[in-house]
Amino acid sequence: MARRSRDDDLLMEDELTAAFLGDDDFGPADTTQAVADPLADPAAADDSWDEDEAVPGQLAVDVYETKERLYVKGRVAGVNKADLDVSISDNTLSIRGTLNAGNDEGVENYFVQECYWGEFSRSITLPVPVKEDEIEAVLKDGVLTISFTKVKQDTVKKIQIQ
Repeated sequence: MARRSRDDDLLMEDELTAAFLGDDDFGPADTTQAVADPLADPAAADDSWDEDEAVPGQLAVDVYETKERLYVKGRVAGVNKADLDVSISDNTLSIRGTLNAGNDEGVENYFVQECYWGEFSRSITLPVPVKEDEIEAVLKDGVLTISFTKVKQDTVKKIQIQ
């Protein structure tokens, strides 16, 4: 387990490694495991990632239920309804959209660029059975709320095995 150093409450390098990897990842005396260094060995570098390749972001959501309904909420501030695609298939909800940055023509240099712009998506296997024909989706104040009527357990048909 990682412990704090006595100086400035900062973790020392070995302690920082232990904090992220855990004590069980390498064991206390195992320092012989080789780690590929792409700078020292260019052949060890993974060339499969292309910097220009678009990688969609993942939409953060809240999923909760009430007695009668299941809800999925996600912040999609700045996304137009026309740029959202919500679908359900086999009890899996899929949400896709695009965040447009607007017009940034003439920008010569960014000093800080923290906002994600571009495509995002999220697929969620719903935790309870729902009626797929009774779904409501509302976009209000930048929050997408999708609600489902839950299938009551007493309406689930029992199958008798013969």
